[in-house]
Amino acid sequence: MYQDKTLVCKECGQEFVFTAGEQEFYAERGFQNEPQRCKACRDARKNAARGPREYFTAVCARCGKEARVPFEPKSDRPVYCSDCFAIMRAQG
Repeated sequence: MYQDKTLVCKECGQEFVFTAGEQEFYAERGFQNEPQRCKACRDARKNAARGPREYFTAVCARCGKEARVPFEPKSDRPVYCSDCFAIMRAQG
């Protein structure tokens, strides 16, 4: 039913593909308009509107090294550095 379409980003002028899967997603959500910006420009626009992210310093509960996290750590919950978090996530 849907076929990939090549569109031109109104922000950077580069061509990007509006895939059949994306078109189906848009239709399911009731979106009327096709995207006007490529993924990179959409992401940049979203991040610019959000403003800079605040980071907090904590000590990793697993290895003890310093970790920078985008949330304020609470004393009742452990905080992990990105390496330990990745290991724990892989273990399930």
